[in-house]
Amino acid sequence: MSEQHSRPAPGRLYGVGLGPGDPELMTVRAVRTIAEADVVAYHRAAHRSSIARSIAAEHLRDDHIEEPLVYPVTTGTTDHPGGYQGAMDEFYEESAARLAAHLDAGRTVAVISEGDPLFYGSYQHMHKRLAHRYEAEVIPGVTSVSAASARLGKPLVEADEVLTVLPGTLPEEELTARLAATDSAVVMKLGRTFPNVRRAAERSGRLAETYYVERATMSGERTGTLAEADADAVPYFSVAVLPSRVAGLTGGPGAVSASGSESEPGSGSGSGSGSGSGEVVVVGTGPAGPLWLTPETRGELAAAQDLVGYTTYLDRVPVRPGQRRHGSDNKVESERAELALDLARRGRRVAVVSGGDPGVFAMATAVLEVACEEPYSKVPVRVLPGVTAANAAAARAGAPLGHDYAVISLSDRLKSWETVAERLSAAASADLALALYNPGSRSRTWQVGKAREVLLEHRAPDTPVVLARDVGGPGERVRTVRLAELEPDEVDMRTILLIGSSQTQAVPREAAPDAPVVWTPRRYPAPSPEA
Repeated sequence: MSEQHSRPAPGRLYGVGLGPGDPELMTVRAVRTIAEADVVAYHRAAHRSSIARSIAAEHLRDDHIEEPLVYPVTTGTTDHPGGYQGAMDEFYEESAARLAAHLDAGRTVAVISEGDPLFYGSYQHMHKRLAHRYEAEVIPGVTSVSAASARLGKPLVEADEVLTVLPGTLPEEELTARLAATDSAVVMKLGRTFPNVRRAAERSGRLAETYYVERATMSGERTGTLAEADADAVPYFSVAVLPSRVAGLTGGPGAVSASGSESEPGSGSGSGSGSGSGEVVVVGTGPAGPLWLTPETRGELAAAQDLVGYTTYLDRVPVRPGQRRHGSDNKVESERAELALDLARRGRRVAVVSGGDPGVFAMATAVLEVACEEPYSKVPVRVLPGVTAANAAAARAGAPLGHDYAVISLSDRLKSWETVAERLSAAASADLALALYNPGSRSRTWQVGKAREVLLEHRAPDTPVVLARDVGGPGERVRTVRLAELEPDEVDMRTILLIGSSQTQAVPREAAPDAPVVWTPRRYPAPSPEA
């Protein structure tokens, strides 16, 4: 009778994080796992030694089976029929098969990785291919992000700040937008991507606060500012770091302000010459909360030392340590503008917060009017766009502003009602779709009825009218009615009205039977030939 041979029990797979480079930053668990493994595998580039192996070298035994997993390509240039991705996918499949053979033989396999195995680590490709077939465990490691912060001695995030980790391989435009929008950031994988990363930091206005860390905790470590880094000598193992902004906003004992003097914000005499480094940025928050902010606006709100605005709009902006908030009533635009410019004249970085787009019936005009007068003419002022209430409401309804349209405020607080009525009549007679802002309030209850009368002189009674209230907010309500049925008591200051042209359609659809889609054709009928 022949002897029966049973297969050995499968081995166990470990993904072992070695930390950022200094062998002393390996965890006790990582050291023990390597010591107990039968096979130690590591990735490396062709013609180069493995950094992971060099970190773990003192823990390797003579009887360890070593499995170097050598990349076929590292820069994206290959003659593989599947291109770079095809070459890498084939490599990972072959590497996983090599490790599987050891696991099937009952051997314990430790795949060692710099940093953390699942943080931009090559081990993850083995894990995805093997962890469902074999017992697997990941031993976390200290990341290069934490190491860079530690070597700089600067906090990454504090309080409610957000940390964004970005690969330098992203397109420059994407990097710029992400850096502008976040509080703190670390950009990985510099090397050949460094020129793009540096330009993105500069374009996003973050270059002055960005640091550079090369080979953190390793031999040859260098730190400094990103602006001063030599583009021709930046290795792959380097990162760009934008640390916490809180320290820059709060300062500290004896902190030097942007104007160069040790003082409390706003403690100057008010007679500044405008030669400081202060600035006013007028930003639009869109029609509601954070979902409507642009990346650029989000970044400016985070970077500001002072926020000035109508209290309702300021409440949309998260509270940040060190920022000063100057809220006021909705009817003191000029006073708000003067306050913002005064703060900037003293060296403060000020964001004037406006709803929607700041240039549409909002704070941009008020700030620029005052900024053109003395003593504020030397204060830098920028205006950043926001999503308008008209565009937000139109998107909810469909595309009622899909052709030519006019935007008119029904408020007669800053212009006479006669002027409003003349403009309504002119725009309606031109058959323009209309976006009507400020249609009513507690003290203005009759304008919507008067506007309906003017419009009915030029529009059919069944013209679609979109009533959009609190778009993007908790009380959002969007309805479509006929022009003849527009009721003034259903309209308040939080409502915007979109009036269709003669071509605007309101069409029921099975997908949303209770909410017809409203759209204005892009083509307009040609005039009838003269008889």
